[in-house]
Amino acid sequence: MSTKKFSMILLLAAMGFMYSFSTSNVGDPWVVPAKYKSMANPLKGDKASIAEGKALYIKHCKSCHGKEGLGDGPKAAQLKTKCGDFTADLGPQTDGALFYKLTEGRDDMPSFKKKIPADEDRWSIVNYLRTLK
Repeated sequence: MSTKKFSMILLLAAMGFMYSFSTSNVGDPWVVPAKYKSMANPLKGDKASIAEGKALYIKHCKSCHGKEGLGDGPKAAQLKTKCGDFTADLGPQTDGALFYKLTEGRDDMPSFKKKIPADEDRWSIVNYLRTLK
């Protein structure tokens, strides 16, 4: 095979890969494993947990989700997917589902299991999110 043909095949393969990657899952429903849907929050939503969750939210989440959780943070306009409005979208979601999304991430939403390694801290964020209704 000539170098020219090989280069063309490689270019087409790379373009196909990039296309499939760029169109995958954006806007698809976020599937949460059953194990997480039924997972109970081990922390009470007390003042201390909510205060810790708020501090972590301001540090890690506010730039995209906004100060009040409306999905209108300064980085939100740069994202491919719409940031959730925590004042309206949380009702049917379980605490475990929110914990899973925060922990694992997907698309523009990063995983926070390394940035916020303590499970308790991520559960505190879930408690704080519940106050944004």
